[in-house]
Amino acid sequence: MIIYGHRFIQSESFYHVPNIDAILNTPSNATIYLDFSEDNLEVINHATSNELRLALGAVSVTDIIYASSLDASFIIVPKELAKTAQNIANNYLFDAKILVHISEESEIEELAILGVDGVIFSNAIIKINS
Repeated sequence: MIIYGHRFIQSESFYHVPNIDAILNTPSNATIYLDFSEDNLEVINHATSNELRLALGAVSVTDIIYASSLDASFIIVPKELAKTAQNIANNYLFDAKILVHISEESEIEELAILGVDGVIFSNAIIKINS
């Protein structure tokens, strides 16, 4: 299991950006984070066409499928969607890793038992402004 943002484990950060200009304020090897939505397609397509690593937040099965089709490296889902998301990723052999956004360490065990690829704490996501 991959763990991002835990105080014991050194890990990369994800950079939440509101627009294309904000990408310029991230490190060159940054993973760009966005919630999947039609409003964010311009930024998503820009990141993909520039071969930037992309993490997309998904809140439905359809969002998960879109995120994979848009070449996301990570798909971040709420805990309620974890098992379904992981089953879909395994069934369709996604390249993307399924991460679940958590706030408590106690959630790690439950998600590990479900076989989820990884978890991410809020402090692993850095909000970038333009």
